[in-house]
Amino acid sequence: MADKTLPTPDAHLDITGVVCPVTFVKVKVALDELEPEQVLSVRLNDGEPVQNVPMSLKDEGHKVLKLSDNNDGTFTLLIRRGQD
Repeated sequence: MADKTLPTPDAHLDITGVVCPVTFVKVKVALDELEPEQVLSVRLNDGEPVQNVPMSLKDEGHKVLKLSDNNDGTFTLLIRRGQD
């Protein structure tokens, strides 16, 4: 059952085949294509990506809404784009 308190993503990005630091760059580019306050869902690998990408996004002024373990070595990150 979907969490009713979380917004439906406006866009999706799968970066499971990408290594750091390119993971953050790809997410940043995808967020730049969205309007402020829109939501991006990102599927990323465990390890460096899941440790570094959320922290870097917060530093850039975006809001991490949720980080979910997919129980397959990947995570889903839900991000609200910050203001310009």
